[in-house]
Parts: sequence; C-alpha cells; structure tokens
Amino acid sequence: MSKMEVKTSLLDNMIGVGDMVLLEPLSEDSFIGNLKNRFDHNEIYTYIGSVVISMNPYKPLPIYTAEKVEEYRNRNFYELSPHIYALADEAYRSLRDQDKDQCILITGESGSGKTEASKFVMSYVAAVCGKGQEVNKVKEQLLQSNPVLEAFGNAKTVRNDNSSRFGKYMDIEFDFKGDPLGGVISNYLLEKSRVVKQPRGERNFHIFYQLLSGASEDTLKKLKLDRDFSKYNYLSLDSATVNGLDDAASFRTVRNAMQIVGFMEDEVQSVLELVAAVLKLGNIEFKPESRVNGFDESRVKDKNDLKEMCELLGLEQSVLERAFSFRTVEAKMEKVSTTLNVAQAYYARDALAKNLYSRLFSWLVNRINESIKAQTKVRKKVMGVLDIYGFEIFEDNSFEQFIINYCNEKLQQIFIELTLREEQEEYVREGIEWTNIEYFNNAIICDLIENNQNGILAMLDEECLRPGTVTDETFLDKLNTVCAEHQHFESRQSKNSKFLTDHSLPHNCFRIQHYAGKVLYRVEGFVDKNNDLLYRDLSQAMYKANHSLIKLLFPEGNPSKVNLKRPPTAGFQFKASVGTLMKNLLTKNPNYIRCIKPNDKKAAHIFTDSLVCHQVRYLGLMENVRVRRAGYAFRQAYEPCLERYKMLCKQTWPHWRGQARDGVEVLLTDLQVPVEEFAYGRSKIFIRNPRTLFFLEEKRRQCLEDLATLIQKIFRGWKSRRQFLLLKKSQVVVAAWYRRYAQQKKYQKIRCSALVVQSFIRGWKARKILRELKYKKRCEEAVTTISAYWHGTQARRELRCLKNEARSKQAVSVIWAYWQGNKARRELKRLKEEARRKHAIAVIWAYWLGLKVRREYRKFFRANAGKKIYDFTIQRIMQKYFLGLKKTTLSMSPIDKSWPAKPYGFLEGTHQELRRIFHLWRCKKYRSKFTKEMKATYEEKLAASELFKDKKALYPSSVGQPFKGDYVELSKNPKYQKLNSLVEDKVLLADVVSKINRANGKGAPRMFLLTKNNFVLADQKTGQVKTSVPLPDLSSVSVSTQNDGFFALRVKEGATSAAKGDFLLSSDRLIEIITKLHRIGSASADRNQIKIDISDEFLVQFKQDKVCVKFIQGAPKNGNGVICKRKNNRLLEVSVPSP
Repeated sequence: MSKMEVKTSLLDNMIGVGDMVLLEPLSEDSFIGNLKNRFDHNEIYTYIGSVVISMNPYKPLPIYTAEKVEEYRNRNFYELSPHIYALADEAYRSLRDQDKDQCILITGESGSGKTEASKFVMSYVAAVCGKGQEVNKVKEQLLQSNPVLEAFGNAKTVRNDNSSRFGKYMDIEFDFKGDPLGGVISNYLLEKSRVVKQPRGERNFHIFYQLLSGASEDTLKKLKLDRDFSKYNYLSLDSATVNGLDDAASFRTVRNAMQIVGFMEDEVQSVLELVAAVLKLGNIEFKPESRVNGFDESRVKDKNDLKEMCELLGLEQSVLERAFSFRTVEAKMEKVSTTLNVAQAYYARDALAKNLYSRLFSWLVNRINESIKAQTKVRKKVMGVLDIYGFEIFEDNSFEQFIINYCNEKLQQIFIELTLREEQEEYVREGIEWTNIEYFNNAIICDLIENNQNGILAMLDEECLRPGTVTDETFLDKLNTVCAEHQHFESRQSKNSKFLTDHSLPHNCFRIQHYAGKVLYRVEGFVDKNNDLLYRDLSQAMYKANHSLIKLLFPEGNPSKVNLKRPPTAGFQFKASVGTLMKNLLTKNPNYIRCIKPNDKKAAHIFTDSLVCHQVRYLGLMENVRVRRAGYAFRQAYEPCLERYKMLCKQTWPHWRGQARDGVEVLLTDLQVPVEEFAYGRSKIFIRNPRTLFFLEEKRRQCLEDLATLIQKIFRGWKSRRQFLLLKKSQVVVAAWYRRYAQQKKYQKIRCSALVVQSFIRGWKARKILRELKYKKRCEEAVTTISAYWHGTQARRELRCLKNEARSKQAVSVIWAYWQGNKARRELKRLKEEARRKHAIAVIWAYWLGLKVRREYRKFFRANAGKKIYDFTIQRIMQKYFLGLKKTTLSMSPIDKSWPAKPYGFLEGTHQELRRIFHLWRCKKYRSKFTKEMKATYEEKLAASELFKDKKALYPSSVGQPFKGDYVELSKNPKYQKLNSLVEDKVLLADVVSKINRANGKGAPRMFLLTKNNFVLADQKTGQVKTSVPLPDLSSVSVSTQNDGFFALRVKEGATSAAKGDFLLSSDRLIEIITKLHRIGSASADRNQIKIDISDEFLVQFKQDKVCVKFIQGAPKNGNGVICKRKNNRLLEVSVPSP
C-alpha cells in the first residue's frame, strides 16, 4: 500500500477475506483456499472474529518495524489489516483503560511459530507502555528472560530448529498507569527424557552445544570439558550443527541476558558446572561383576569421568559410586540394601541426569522470577501470555504426547466455553435475543482422562502405587476392563468386539478419539515415566555435595528429613498444574493466537494443503467460525458504520446531523436491506449474513467510483478557473508595470536635458570668476617678489662683513696651538729614551739571578721530586674536595637522597662513607626532635603503607594527611557529651561515615566511634547509639582496589552481634579507620588479628540475604564521584570514576 493510501477498515484493499467469519461460502476447502491466497501475498495473519490465525512464513517480513507499532497503536481491532499487533494492542488497552486482567493463549504444533509470536506480543507491549529508567529496566529484564529459557528449554527437532520443549505461562504485572512492574513465569512439563536420548535428526537442549561452542578455553578447562561433541554420549552427532544457528554467538547472548536478568557471576558459574556435570554423567559406563551369592553387581568401567564430575560437584567419588551400585529400601524401621545390575545402574544414571537437569531448569525459572517479580505491594493488573505445546500426533506417541494432548483438550474446552460466553455476553449487553448454539462438547474426553475414580490418569496412578509386579501390560489390561464401553476409547484387547479385527490397532496400544482426531498411544513406558523414580541413595549422595546449588535441588536427600512417603507421580503433578492454569485463565479476559505451520520443509513460499488442513481440524478453527456465525456474522459500532456507508444514501450524505443509530436505520431502509438480515443493538449494528456485508461493500465501491468522478470534475473546473484568474491577474500586472516603465523613461530623458543646460551655465559663470581671481593673485605675487629681492640684498651685505672679522681671529689661535704641540712631542721623546735604558739593566740582572738559583735547585730536586709532587697534588685535591663539600648546602631531611657527585674515581670509598656518616648524623638529629605523639603517628603511617601500598588506589592521597583520630571534637561538642559519657574506653577515632542501605544503594550519615574493645555507630543529629559491636566479633574487613571509601565490616557467624548482619560503610578516611582497626587487633594478644580483604567484588551478609558488592570504573555523571546503585535484589554496583 502506498504512503498516500489510508486504511480505515479491515475491508479496504482486502486480499481474500481478512476475517474468516465473512467467508462465503464457508467450507473446509474455501477456508484453506483463503489462507493460501493470503499466504501467497505475504498476508500471514487472518482473523476469526477476535481470534488471530498466524501462518509461519519461514522468512523475515517487514511488518514488525517501529512504524508498524505506531500504526497499530491505539487503533480499533478491525480498523487495519489483520496483525498480531492489533490483538496485543486490544489486550493492552483493555487492561490499562478498562482494568480487565488479560491472557493471550498461543497454541499450535511444533514449528508453527508460537515462541516468535509470544516475542512479538511482549516486544509490542514493551514498545507502547511507559518510559523511564526503572520501567525500561523491568522491560529489558522481561525480554531478556526469553534467551535464557530458550537456551535451557528449547531444542532442535525434525519439525523446528528452535522447538520449545516445555510449556511457558508468563504473568506480566502492570501498575495503574499501564507501566510494567515485573512478572511471574510458570513452566509445565519439561521434556527431560531428551537429556538422555534424542530421536534421529534431533538435538539435545541448546545449552549443551552453546557451552561447548561459545565458552572460552579457560572456562572449558575449569569445567573439565572438550569442544568435541563426539566425546559425550548424551549429544547426538547427526544434527550437532544446524544451519542458521550460531551456537557460539547464542552462548554470548545467553551470558549477557543472565547478567541483565540479575544472575550473579558465581550463580552463572554454578549453573554451567551442573550442565557440565550432566555431560560427564552421560559418559559413565558400567560393567557386570559377579558376587559370591550369585547376584550380579554393577561397577564403573572408567572412573575418570566419575572423578571429574565429583570434583565439579564437590562430592566424594566413593559416595556416588556406591549409589550407582546399591539401592537401600526403607520400610518403617528396617533398611534393606540390594545390589543394582548393569541395566538398573544405567537406569539410575539416566534418572539422575534427567532429575538434575529438570530441577536445574525449575531453579532457573524460580531465580528469574525472583529477579523480575514486582517490588511494590500495590494492586497490580496482569497480562498472561501462554506459550504451550500444541496437539501432537506422531507415528509413535507415548506418555509425553498423552499428557500434552490432555492439556490441549482442556484448552479447547475453555476456548469453546469462553468464546460462547463472550458471544452471549455481547448479545445480552446489546439487548439481542440469544439462541443456544449446537457444538461438540469435549468434556466427555476430559472426563475420560482426568476422572478421579475411573479416569486414565487415576488408573495409571493407582497402578503405579499398587504393590506387586506392575508393568505397562497390567496397566493396559486395567484400561481395557474399565474403559471398554467408552465411546472415545479404543483398544484391540477390550471387551468391545468391533476392535478385535482392527489391524491398525496393535495389541500393546490404545486409541483415544480426541476433538482433533484419533491418536494411537503406545503403552510402553507409561508406568516408568509416570513414576519418575529417583533412588533415595542418589538423592542423599547429591545432598552430601559441597556445591552451593546441589543442596537446593535435592532437599529430600537431607538425612534429618527422611520422608518414606512416595513422591507424587508426574501425571498427578501435571494434572494439578493444568487445573491451576485453567482456574487462572478463567479469571482473565482471553485472547487467542492460533499458529499454523504451512509446510514440513521449513521453507518459505511453500503451502502444503494437507498439512494445513490437518492443523485446521485439530485446532478446531472451522468449529470456531461456525460458533461465531451461528448468530450474526458481523457487528460494528454505529459511528464507524455510518461513517463508512453514509455516501449510499442522499439523506446521510455528506453529513448526518442526528444520532448515529438513526442514521444507520435511515441508510438500511433506503437500501431496502431485508429486516431479517440485521438487528439493532444498543451500540452496534449486527449483520446476519456475510452476503449483506458484501452487498454494502459493492454498493460503496460503486458509489466511491462515482464520487471520485465527481470530485475529479469539480477539481478540474476549479483548476481551470484558477488558471484563468491567474492569467488575467498576470496581464493586469504586466500592463501596469509597462506603463510605469514608459513614464520613468520619459522622465529620465527630460531630467537629463535639464541637467546638461544647468551644467553649461554653471561652467561659464565659474570660468569668469576664475579669470578675475587669477589676475588679482598675479598682482599680489609681483609685490611680494620685489620686496623679497630687496631684503635678500641687504642680508648678504651684512654677512660678508661678519665673515672677514671672524677669519682674522682664527689664524692667531691655530699658530699658537701648533707651537705648543711641537714642544710637547720633543719632551716625550726624551723621556722614552731614558726609560728604555733603565729597563734593559733590570732585565739583565734578573736573568743572571734566575740562572744562578736554577743551578742550585737542580741539584736538590733530582733526589725526591716525584713523591713530593704527588703528595702535593693529592693534598691540593683533598683540600679542594673538602672545601667544596663545605660550601655545598646539604638537606637535613632523612628522605632526601641527593648528594654531590664524586669529582675523582679514587675517592669512591671516601665519598660513600662520608655520605653514610652524614645520613646517620642527620637521622639522629631528626629523631631527637620526635615526640611520643609523632612517633605513634608515624608508626600508624608505616602500618598503613604495609596494608595498602600498591594495593589500594586511595592510599597515595592519604599519605600527606595526618591521622588526627577525633574529627568531630567529641569532648568539646556539647551535642555529643551524652554519647561521650556512654563510651567507657578511650575513643581512638571519631568520625562521620555513611551507612549504605541495600535497598537503594544510598548512604545515611552515622557517627563512627572506635575504642580498644569495640566500635559504635550512633545517629549524627541526636547522638543516640544505634549499634555497638565488640571487636572480637569482627572476622574481617573488605575493601576494593579502586579510589573509593567503601568498606565492609564482617561479623563472625554465631556472634551476638550477627543478628543484623555485616556493615557496609563509606568514609573519606578509610585508610585511617582500617589501619587503627588492624593495629588494635595486632596489639591485643587475646584475640585474632582482623583480616583485610582487598577485592573489587565481595559478598556482604544483610540479615538473611547475601548481597554482592561489585566495583566498576566509569565516567563521573553530573559532577558526582562514586555512585552506588542497586541492580537487583542480590547486587549492589559501585561506579568509581576512572583515574
């Protein structure tokens, strides 16, 4: 449909028939033909009234985008094309606006797209409900629970690569605004037999393959696993890899989903250990061993897998090995131990594997429920989504298919009942007479299965509990005796003679005629599967494991709680679960999605008529259409009906001024529609036959064509008139502009002529004035020139007189100066000659004396000149070295390591010795200034360095801060006088800390007082003592490696102070507090030293619950530093800014 088209009804541009109620004629062939026609045009959704039929396209379609969500948001159910979003929107709006609890029932056989349909419903509800940080978190947790459950509960089958092997019912809880608060998941009948055996062409549960494909080498090494699938007996090899499934990527998705849902890291590791244990359990094999008494006993062949499994579970190998070889039977006060043969040992092994995996799956569901449950106590609205197996008819049907089909019988019963009730309520609400509708009531089939006296399940339980030899054959004999006359039960060995020659009915089988058809059940395995027996020895062995999860999964193994009563059978448990589910569904407004698989090849564009016909029959879709059409096939509110068909009557077109019902009456009367074809309700018009609706649609189509022609005619006339008026207006504008242009040109020409005349006149007048001015100027310049020549002559004459007089005076001065200079030069020459003679005499005398001295000294020097020169040189060097040290200003700080460089290599020893002596001397001088208080402070600083240096990022910033101890001036502050008097010992440290609340991660201020014997937490405002804990009750202190002030004070288990659990505090003086705590423990000889744990993830005990405190690095938000947030009930996350 193009962007310009707007759909206002289901009937617009309809491919085939969008609502099967309007199908005419109605038959099975026309029904399937309509589905095929719509499927070929990628229309995979079709309505049956308010029921949605969904065909699996086996390819992605562009009909689930954000634009589609907005298109179907807050729209009437029949307003747009059939879509699963329309049903989801109708259910959500009914829940939000009408305060009606809803349930969405999704049924169909394996591979029909039930799981995907439930995902689309949940994603739509998540998209249209409110926004906000907390709401988005709840939505994300609800959506991310799907990958976890799919990994542990889905498997590849011959019909579906992602088949749900369990039934799931999720209740999503909303507040009064329609925002999700949480949810609760219920699971039904996990196919645990798949753990130990898979049919050809099928796989075990996804998690086994995902773990081996996607886990890191380190994780596999810890779990003692290998990537090779062929090494594990429980994994089928013919379908180990599936096209289109990336097990490694799926494993990463599951790990991420578990983290989002709220699983802690140790819980995830425990779950993976149990999955690995199941794989190891399948590799354990047994061999027979004869005993003296003649009985066979089983022994484990290769104990390596048994050993590795026991190491994973923290279990002694001998305990489990004995449980595989012996069985203890308790009867009142007696215990009898019997040996197990090889077949019984294999049965015990497989039973343990199935129970271990199924209990792990149940624990996962409960753990997810714990994380996604609503935290508030307010009244909640509920929307339930049921994704459960459809009716199953295989070549070989066993106990699993029997109870699955029983569940579908109950769902069909409630479907028919609720559909009829909904129809009847609407008829009564609209004031239309209700007539009873004939339909097949499958209550007789349900009674055949669930009757408490002679129902098949009751007889199966009775046979399982009966003493003596119990086999599947005895159970079938009992059925043949009790149910022989039942019209829906068939068996070849029954008393009913008509089945004696029926060769399609084997002797070890019975057949039940379900509402969807006859199903043949093979009785083999019914008793064992219903018993679901796990030997008590295995339960007790599992309970002895040191694994944190195993004890929770096998509570019956507790020796102190031995219960000799037999556990309820699988059939009894499933019957009770189905009963509870039915009661739950009856309290809610139902919405149905019927999923159909178009072909068995899991390929797009293929529609197999026979397969679809089979599904249409067992889903009861034809009967559903007949129920809807038994009264009135189509109904619509008066307003949209009148709006859609008002153009068919002149009185109602184009506007009807009265009531909408009156307009519809006038419209139908004018069209001469027979009175028996419709009825008027209080708010809706009811049309009995689809032919009447199609008659109205055909008349509307013809009328729309006429209206379109009329609209086109009017539009063309309006367009032509508009074009003419535009041309006329343009001509007037062009003429006006031309006249204006002509006048402007004429004016410009006249103006230019006037300007030329004016310029010529002004030029003539200017030239005349110029001539007069030039003549006047020449006269003035002539007078000035004559005057100047006269003054110049006078000045030159005076100058010549002055020059002659000056020349005579200068000649006398020059002559006198020359004579004086000549006289001075003669005197200078005489003095130089006299000095030269005196200097020559002195030089000769000095040379003679030097020569004489050198001759005398040469004799003395030749004897010991070398030694004296060496001693003299060394003496001068040492003198220079010591004088240099004296002049150098050296630091008196003991931590200053600077020292002058050595000037010569031979002074290395002297240089280092002087450095050592100087350092000792200045240390002595530094120590002489110490007081007792300073000494104690430095000892505490030294202890802090030993505890936190290179271990805690906060430590470097605390080095320069002195440890004061009392930061609140306890003795001086009058507010704390009473508190000071209550503390008996001397207060070593008093400061304000923050006590962290586990509910929201926020801190409350508290006074923290530390003495030699205990620590006290008091209210900061009133000074009232909140908690006083003796120091011997402390076991350890936990801090992180980050730059934060969080620390946890752990209280010993069983101590008097352990009632409130551990203390999670935060302080800027963390280093000082923990150092003083540690020194007090070290100084006391009668108590153990307090242990300091430094880790970025540790557990804190809050009363009965353990909460994990996890530290991560992140960017500061809004200028805040360290931020503590509660992620879920068991995780506090502390975000520390990166350094």
